[in-house]
Amino acid sequence: MDDPAMDDPAMADPSEGGGRAVGGGSSSPADSGGGGRAREMADRAVGGGSSAGRMGGARAYRGLTIDIDVDTVRFPDGSVGELEMVRHPGAALVVPIEAAGDGQPIVTLVRQYRYAAGGFIWEAPAGKLSPGESPEVCARRELEEETGLRALSLERLGSIYTTPGFTDEVIHLFMALEVEAGTANPGASEFIEVHRLTLGETQDMMATGEIVDAKTICGLTLSARRLERKGWQSAGGAKGER
Repeated sequence: MDDPAMDDPAMADPSEGGGRAVGGGSSSPADSGGGGRAREMADRAVGGGSSAGRMGGARAYRGLTIDIDVDTVRFPDGSVGELEMVRHPGAALVVPIEAAGDGQPIVTLVRQYRYAAGGFIWEAPAGKLSPGESPEVCARRELEEETGLRALSLERLGSIYTTPGFTDEVIHLFMALEVEAGTANPGASEFIEVHRLTLGETQDMMATGEIVDAKTICGLTLSARRLERKGWQSAGGAKGER
């Protein structure tokens, strides 16, 4: 997943156009943006019979990766208020798993430099959806770009909200059990080390706090459960190539 520097985002001047005007009749660019799928999920979670939801809003900031809206929202009790929302187009993550000779599943993870985390952290290959791109296509693309592995098949594990208190970002989780060699092509701002670990090692690393990335923890946990149902060995075994 790329971590681009925001050199040229357009920031709306609050002094123009009446500042944070978010009346019910106004419209937001988010209405037609990548957050539509997330808002549909939110509507289903609230319940079809509820009047709670977005009434209107205005875009306060437009960036290279995210946008920020100030929305007027009707709450479940009928009250109305403003919420600042980070709009994100969504992302996809894939956990590539191969069977070793001893039957112990081998997982390919990356150690990637993350400025926000203050250094390198362990992650499963993942990245932002490009405009018009499906989660499946994004997962395949990010896997090959970051690790040089090409997925021959994908299994969908589910979708997660990252931090629904302030963003509509949804990450779609996949597992790849069949991979072949491809061509790695990380982005200019991506600093990545590729590592092969046993699935048992990754479980230990999550338990000890060595793996702290939330989407990766979700992907690894769901993958381990899926493999258990398939009868794969998932714990112990030989060490991987760290």
